[in-house]
Amino acid sequence: MNIKKIGAAMVSVAAVASLAACGVKDGGSSSSSSGDTLTIGTTDKIVSLDPAASYDNGSYAVQIQVFPFLYAQDYGQSDMSPDIAADDGSWNADGTEFTVKLKSGLKFANGHKLTSSDVKFSLDRIKKINDENGPASLLANVESVATPDDTTVVIKDSVKNDVTLKQVLGSPAGPIVDEEVFSADKVTDADTIVKGNAFAGPYKLTSFKLNEALAYAKNDSYKGLTPAKNNAVQVKYFADASNLKLAIQQGQVDVAYRQLTPTDIADLKKDSKVKVVNGPGGEERFITFNMKIMPYGESQPNADANKAKAVRQAAANLIDREALSTNVYKGTYTPLYSFIPDGLSGHDDTLKSAYGDGNGKPSVEKAKKVLEDAGVSTPVELSLQYNAEHYGASSADEYAAIKSQLENGGLFKVNLQQTEWTQYQKERVVTEDSDGSYPAYQLGWFPDYSDPDNYLSPFFRDGNFVNNGYSNSQVNDLIVQQAGEQDKSKREDLLKQIQQLETEDLSTLPLLQGAQVAVTGTNVSGVKLDASFRFRYASVTKS
Repeated sequence: MNIKKIGAAMVSVAAVASLAACGVKDGGSSSSSSGDTLTIGTTDKIVSLDPAASYDNGSYAVQIQVFPFLYAQDYGQSDMSPDIAADDGSWNADGTEFTVKLKSGLKFANGHKLTSSDVKFSLDRIKKINDENGPASLLANVESVATPDDTTVVIKDSVKNDVTLKQVLGSPAGPIVDEEVFSADKVTDADTIVKGNAFAGPYKLTSFKLNEALAYAKNDSYKGLTPAKNNAVQVKYFADASNLKLAIQQGQVDVAYRQLTPTDIADLKKDSKVKVVNGPGGEERFITFNMKIMPYGESQPNADANKAKAVRQAAANLIDREALSTNVYKGTYTPLYSFIPDGLSGHDDTLKSAYGDGNGKPSVEKAKKVLEDAGVSTPVELSLQYNAEHYGASSADEYAAIKSQLENGGLFKVNLQQTEWTQYQKERVVTEDSDGSYPAYQLGWFPDYSDPDNYLSPFFRDGNFVNNGYSNSQVNDLIVQQAGEQDKSKREDLLKQIQQLETEDLSTLPLLQGAQVAVTGTNVSGVKLDASFRFRYASVTKS
């Protein structure tokens, strides 16, 4: 989600925005209905319906309902299962080619046949478009896709026996789209997608108003893993958590999912008219440093790599994660001292021992020393950007607390700023034409798949989604190596080596790890939240 993408997506947003006034319709209705029609409420925002131009939780929440995948995660399972694939796939003798067969008779809701050609088209276009806010980085290991016949797909992989491939195929890089509707080399706007009825997932979109309301109808032609148990779903988008809370309490929505505040959740747990559903953890909250324009960054007049690193390390010495967890999030988020969250292979609390007092608490003395040793003048002026619109209303309290922590001892002078989400997405990234606009900024991550690689490749590998100008060839090589390591013990050693190097570099500073929460009416059943932060509507029913 992430989680975890989080911009030439602005092209897509502009195209989609033209629909916001009246919406696009292709049969069905966006009006409220009874029976088994479900109403979902959220404060998340959509960046793009086109999988090539989005890598964010709000967009992916739509895409997983309407597009199929070769593989997907079945409810309650950690391994990937065939979705529109007919089998588990197989590697050739030298482990460089992965072959998968498709189920027969697949088609899109518009009647177009879904064949291996659509699979190749879908993967190829993500890499070709390579949108700065898209998931192309997830396909870094995919060298080519071949289609010997209509139901056979052969993927050539640069990593021998790539243990991450099937999970990538079930990630935001894996939706299969209609090559007769989508453009091969540019982002396709929502108007074209919806009017083209280019859907082959459990649902089809029948009405779309950008970040206002969506209407889904069950797709009877879907032959995949998770057919819908309900006939229709409506999604309403709320401006803030307080309105979403009121809507679930008053029965205006059947399910409230992302983002209620910790205080709201605590209150709702006491409300007999609703049920609180908890899901597994995996979400991360962290600070990203722009390696180009942070203090002493590569593009600054006084650029100095050692001083820039000292600034990042000083910040790490001053952060009090326990205070953020307790005072801001009431324990709904817990301290994160690792780049891989607790519960996954390779988790190692390197940040806890390396920074602060060595036991999780901050240390002004250590922060002061690291700056003095590098010759950094204090206070260090740092502009720090955050976004409560996307990451929840509590972000304002979180970053007010972080500002206070960083300014403890007079070592930093922090300028807090906030920007509207779609602008934030565009301005934060480093591109060929821009060094980005934010020296340091808030990001969150929702995993694409339940594997430690998904907390490393998207952050630290060359061409990563964070796009903060960071590159380390040793880290890059180790990330590639661990992806093909079959021995679990050896792979865990590689994962820990990567984290040790990142603990020194600190291109991102992990803060907190959180679980998922949904709130439902008492007559609603089947809400299942999996470890990859996928809330699929197909399992939900109401009486």
